[in-house]
Amino acid sequence: MKGLFNMILLLSFIAVLAGCGQKGDLYLPTEQVAQYVGL
Repeated sequence: MKGLFNMILLLSFIAVLAGCGQKGDLYLPTEQVAQYVGL
């Protein structure tokens, strides 16, 4: 379970880097990650 959590953190970090401050693009991957986790 820790590995999955770490992977999600990594994906979130990559999404932030890919967004480059474009908040509109940041929310979508964040929501997808949340749905994947089930939050």
